[in-house]
Amino acid sequence: MKIALGFDHAGIKRKKLITDYLTENGFEYVDFGTYSEESCNYAEFGEKAAEAVKSGECDKGILVCGTGIGMSIVANKVPTIRCAHCTDVFSAKATRAHNDANMLAMGERITDEETMKEIVDAFLHTEFEGGRHLARIAKISEVENKYLK
Repeated sequence: MKIALGFDHAGIKRKKLITDYLTENGFEYVDFGTYSEESCNYAEFGEKAAEAVKSGECDKGILVCGTGIGMSIVANKVPTIRCAHCTDVFSAKATRAHNDANMLAMGERITDEETMKEIVDAFLHTEFEGGRHLARIAKISEVENKYLK
C-alpha cells in the first residue's frame, strides 16, 4: 500500500514520526511536502496529496498541519476524497470501517506523538465494513456529484 503524505510548517515536526512508522511497517509513501519549517500554505500540500489518492497513484493519504482541520477541508474539496480529521483511535477506526475514508488529517499542535502513531496504525489497519455502509457512501457520492455540475 502506498501512502500520500502532506505536511505544512505547523505539522512538519511529525513527519519523521510518520515516515519512520510507515517504513517500519512496510508501507511505501510519497512525500508531497513541505520540506522545511518555513511558513507555507497547507492547501498546496493537502491538494497534492489528495490528487495522488484521487488518481490512484497512492492508496490512502495522511495529512498533518497545526490542527488537521485546514488540511481536511482542502482534501475534501477534491472529488472522491473522504478525508477524516481524527484526534483519537476510535474515530480513526470508525471512519475507515463506516465511511471508507481514504485520507486522514491530524494536528501536530493538538495530538501527542504516541496517540498520533496509534491513530495512523488504526487508520491503516482497519478495513471498510461495507454492508449497510455502502448506501451511505453512495449518498455521499451523490451529494458530491450534485455540486460538481
